[in-house]
Amino acid sequence: MDLTALPAINATLNGMATLLLIVGRILIRRNRIDAHRRVMISAFSVSTLFLALYVLHKASRGFESLTYHATGAAKTLYLTILFSHLTLAMFVPVLAIVLLRYGLKGEIASHRRLARIAWPIWMYVSITGVVIYVMLYQLNPVSG
Repeated sequence: MDLTALPAINATLNGMATLLLIVGRILIRRNRIDAHRRVMISAFSVSTLFLALYVLHKASRGFESLTYHATGAAKTLYLTILFSHLTLAMFVPVLAIVLLRYGLKGEIASHRRLARIAWPIWMYVSITGVVIYVMLYQLNPVSG
C-alpha cells in the first residue's frame, strides 16, 4: 500500500484543525454555544484522524525520521519548532479530551479555565504541524 501522500494529508488535517479552532473561538465569543460545540467536536475529530494517520505513516516506515538537511540558522529554527511542537503535542490529546468532557457535561467554568490554556497550545501544535511539513517535505534541501 502506497502511503506517500500521508504527510500532505496530515498537514491538510492540521490546517483544517487550525481553521476549526479559530471558528470555534469566534462562535463562543458570539455566544453561539451549539455551533461552537459542533465545530470543536469537528476539530477534535480532525485531530484524532491526524493522529491515527500519523502513527500509521510512522509505523509503515519503521518509525524512521526524515532528516532536515539545512544547516546553520535554518536547521536551528527547524529543530526549535520541531522540539516545541513535539513537546506540546504530547499534551493536546489529553487537554482536548478533558475540554470535551467538561463542555459536554456542562461544567462551563472548568471548561473555560482549561480552554484559556489548552486553546493556544492546540493552535500552536496545529500551525507548527503545517510549518514542519512545509520545511521537511517542501523546502528540505537535498543532502550533499
